[in-house]
Amino acid sequence: MTAMLIEPGEFARGCNAIIFDCRFSLADPEAGRESYEREHVPGAHYLDLNRDLAGPLGEHGGRHPLPDPAVFAATLARFGVGADSDVVAYDDSRLAFAARLWWLMRALGYRPPRLLNGGYEGFLKAGGQPETGVPPVQSREPMPVGDYAGYCDIDGLRDLQAGGALLVDSREPRRYEGLEEPIDPVAGHIPGAINRPWQGVTTADSNVLGTAELQSHWGDALDAGQLVVYCGSGVTACVNLFSLALSGREDATLYAGSWSDWCSYL
Repeated sequence: MTAMLIEPGEFARGCNAIIFDCRFSLADPEAGRESYEREHVPGAHYLDLNRDLAGPLGEHGGRHPLPDPAVFAATLARFGVGADSDVVAYDDSRLAFAARLWWLMRALGYRPPRLLNGGYEGFLKAGGQPETGVPPVQSREPMPVGDYAGYCDIDGLRDLQAGGALLVDSREPRRYEGLEEPIDPVAGHIPGAINRPWQGVTTADSNVLGTAELQSHWGDALDAGQLVVYCGSGVTACVNLFSLALSGREDATLYAGSWSDWCSYL
């Protein structure tokens, strides 16, 4: 876990990595940036889910399509990130948005960022002193990139399911069961999917569970030949994908458009 996480105490004492603040609220899209402008980890740059970690909306592709790889590489380069840069990311939402950055960078061949265990509140509790100023940037040439690895669209999903892949729905149980649907036009889940809510990866104070507890979270799903993970729009599924990587399953696939894409074909 130490290669994928950084603890608040270590982080609060100072970090030479390129730091990204990924705080965001689906209910209030400007709230994350406003929180960053009020205060943030010293040296942190802000990445916005809608503007930086997702691409333009289309008829299909879900509510948060993957950003164009070249555009995303240019965004990272603007902050000085290259293929082997040491990057740390944090949010205040149990890794929901920091894990999206982790997945995007890993899927394009960058050195994956470490995520701040405990999030922004963990940093403050460990004695970290926030700042308000926007740090200077040292841009560089974007890394040459191809397409993202480890994801599928709806056709790929159908092929993977036909081949016996286990599909994992990362949303809350009530959304999975179709008892409520606050965002998308259709309630329920993709036929054949099991439910492993993304919130089950962390404690209420955003600390990632230990190895044994993560294995309990996943259970027999860890033994599946192929895993495909989705959520509402391909964002919080990345928390489950992060936890799978912690548990030794780095081969799981993200259904990038997720439930919001699947609904668009009905």
